Amino acid sequence: MFIRRSHVGAAIAALLLSGCSSIGNTADSVWSSLSGEDSSSSSSAKASGGGGTVEAIPPSQSEFNPQPTLGAGTSTATQVATPAIGPSTFAPTPVAPGSPTGTIVGAKVQSLRGDVQRLQASISQQNGALQQLRQSMAQNAGNYFSLVGSINSRLQVGTTPGNPELLAQWNQAQGALDRMNDDVARLNSLANQVAQDSSLASYILQSIRAAYGLQGAVEEDHRQLRELEAEVQRSQVPIDTLLNALSDDIQRQGTYVANERSNMVTLSLAIQNGQLYGPSLASRGFASAPPMGAPSPAATRERPVPALAERRPLVIIRFDQPKVDYEQALYTAVRRALDRRPDANFDLVAVAPNAGSPAQVALHSDASKRNAESVMRSLTGMGLPADRITLSATTSASVQANEVQIYVR
Repeated sequence: MFIRRSHVGAAIAALLLSGCSSIGNTADSVWSSLSGEDSSSSSSAKASGGGGTVEAIPPSQSEFNPQPTLGAGTSTATQVATPAIGPSTFAPTPVAPGSPTGTIVGAKVQSLRGDVQRLQASISQQNGALQQLRQSMAQNAGNYFSLVGSINSRLQVGTTPGNPELLAQWNQAQGALDRMNDDVARLNSLANQVAQDSSLASYILQSIRAAYGLQGAVEEDHRQLRELEAEVQRSQVPIDTLLNALSDDIQRQGTYVANERSNMVTLSLAIQNGQLYGPSLASRGFASAPPMGAPSPAATRERPVPALAERRPLVIIRFDQPKVDYEQALYTAVRRALDRRPDANFDLVAVAPNAGSPAQVALHSDASKRNAESVMRSLTGMGLPADRITLSATTSASVQANEVQIYVR
């Protein structure tokens, strides 16, 4: 789903237009409040460099490398990692052969031996199915991340909005992600089959122990029963391990596919605008919850939200031009705010100039509300849940054009 951008002009006080002194001052104050840095120190750093001594640093060996590599700590938009899958195999021990004794209990032993053999054959079959599924997951994940990495690379170097080549790659990546989701469904089906094997092993074990009480047995019959009992118990180990491995793979793959679906929505917005964003805002970390039984912050801290005049906006988008590319800067500002406060909510305030006739004020107010709705659609397209965004509108005599001010709450 793609989101159409607003065709009105904007100025982002916290991020854009460093050439404008008034916007630059606002940006310094906003970012200093987010990072905790003193804006005066950054200003002095910008002012330094007048008549200092310049020391030349020779290039390192890495700069001469014609094929540079990315280290494990490198953070780029195109560097992705496939979800991990378990490497283990689960092969049961073959059943030991036994000679018929000619007794009724001996015939029961032979029947039970056949059940144990079918159980172990089923375990081997489930193990083979798991290994095939893991190969399929690795292949589908590799295809998906290759496509996503190619899209991000094109966006990083710059491309046209709505590039049809990137749209085609996005559709292919969506198909690969659907196949990864199908792999998760097959993992669930396989886990159900292994659970049935676990129930069968318990039933066979009970039948073996019940056979000890049958009349007409010889010592060889009981010896073979003890062997079968030990083999079933050994078979339960790979069954339990296989179930645990499947549970881990299902949880890991399912969570990963869910996160990537959210990232694909943000990526579609980036392709529509021809700008590189990053992962979905919905994938930001959760804040630490209070201990169980402790009162919630909302219950112990009932206080009203300060008035707008007492709050410092995170971003000010001024709609005074025919067209603005505000999404990239908006994404960066919100992402940094969530890095510092993962539980933050955001208030979007549509501000219209309170000047002119009542009809003109009404027209400005309507346009300002539409601008705020457009900004909200951009944020939800980036993955920010709608229930963490509030909309409000007001007028002000201190603004010259329609604005959307964003506050962190």
